[in-house]
Amino acid sequence: MELGIIGQAAGLFAVTNIDDVLILALFFAQGAGHPGATRRIVLGQYLGFAAILVVAVAAAFGATFLPESALPYLGLLPLALGLKAAWQAWQDHRDGGEDEEEGAEETGRGGPGPLEVAAVTFANGGDNIGVYVPVFATAGAGGMTVYAAVFLVLVAVWCSAGRFFATRPVIAEGLARWGHILLPLVLVGIGLLILVEGGAFGW
Repeated sequence: MELGIIGQAAGLFAVTNIDDVLILALFFAQGAGHPGATRRIVLGQYLGFAAILVVAVAAAFGATFLPESALPYLGLLPLALGLKAAWQAWQDHRDGGEDEEEGAEETGRGGPGPLEVAAVTFANGGDNIGVYVPVFATAGAGGMTVYAAVFLVLVAVWCSAGRFFATRPVIAEGLARWGHILLPLVLVGIGLLILVEGGAFGW
């Protein structure tokens, strides 16, 4: 029985988080060469997904932290971060990237911070909550624990996959060249998709 639940949990996670691999690859590419970037990205991914699990579990038990009408507006988080990334990329291009490189060398930090990654993960997983709640509610406390454990293990697998793709020579070269453009586009696209599909504009 548990093996069946584990398989179902793995399949559910893969289906609902397939797009996270691309986002993680972009984040890892952005943090390439910066000390501690991998740790911050993984921490942020876990924080964001843990928040998704908390909301889904609470809703499954009947305590809804976020009203359904508020979920579409989670799209504002990646939208704002995408616009911020676009502004930063434009400033770096204008300044030749010298200031950012000097700042990164001085502070020893670079790439996305854990809260930034967590915000994107949580916002992008807003629709996951709607899928997880009925599954958790019917699985019971024991099944819910198995689902949560499998999900948290697979977050590490997803982070490894994202880092793997970001460090492949061909992909890494492409992300290094176009990542500063792709990341804002992906984040803005995710934000708009969440807003539109959730009916935030009344469409």
